[in-house]
Amino acid sequence: MSALAGVSSRRRSTDQVMRGLLLAGTLIALVPLILVIYYLLKKGLGAWSWDFFTTDPTGNFLGDQGGVKSAILGTIEMVLLASIIAIPLGWGVGLYLVEYGRGSRFAAVVRYFVDVMTGVPSIVFGLFIYIVVVLNGWGGSSFAGWKGSLALGLLMLPVVTRSAEVVLLLVPDGLREAALALGTPRWRVTMKVVLPTALPGLITGSLLAVARAAGETAPLLFTATIVQSTTFNLNDRMNSLPVQIYTDIGSPNDQLVARAWGSALALVALILITTLVARLASRRSRL
Repeated sequence: MSALAGVSSRRRSTDQVMRGLLLAGTLIALVPLILVIYYLLKKGLGAWSWDFFTTDPTGNFLGDQGGVKSAILGTIEMVLLASIIAIPLGWGVGLYLVEYGRGSRFAAVVRYFVDVMTGVPSIVFGLFIYIVVVLNGWGGSSFAGWKGSLALGLLMLPVVTRSAEVVLLLVPDGLREAALALGTPRWRVTMKVVLPTALPGLITGSLLAVARAAGETAPLLFTATIVQSTTFNLNDRMNSLPVQIYTDIGSPNDQLVARAWGSALALVALILITTLVARLASRRSRL
């Protein structure tokens, strides 16, 4: 009994130590996040005003600097189009890898290239679209918002695909087998059983890709370039929040630097709102 009591005590001590280490690691990991949010709120809130959200940048270095309306709307338009391109394709590839190509050599090759694309720097996607699409003048102009969306879509695609594959693998095989045993076709099992079960995880993975695309600057510099005015035509040059931050933060003008901090805070708030809306929509779909 004394030996068992010693083992039990040692296990309890080890458990407490590990819990303490995990808690300490969690707190350390939260420190940079808290500091980022703190500095964004401290330096960005002061730049927010009605004109900040309702006026375009003026380009006037000495006078009124204007707001970032064109950057906000441009970011929403380009990321939305990129999501329409990348998310269905990524989910489709993930479904193939898990439901139809599991164990095949072709699926292994596809998975390998998806992993490679996940690690490719974002500027490479921008250069690819610049060389293949922009230099050829497709769409009637050299730079365009939809070309920026193509670059962001390529950036999002491997993230969506990899996350979709991981989430779909978590769906219990028992659900598939039970539906198939009832004589349900494979495609119907996929659409009516697998996808609804994995939907919350699929949305979470897609939101990670959306957040990454919304914060990218390099692909848009090569594709949508830098403009001041608002446009809803994706065939025209288009502004974006990351590019606006990039151009403002290096300025010697304090007002432009303050606008850059306000733009950064607006970008974080935009991603937060998108995440909350998507989570609420996924909860209602499950109900």
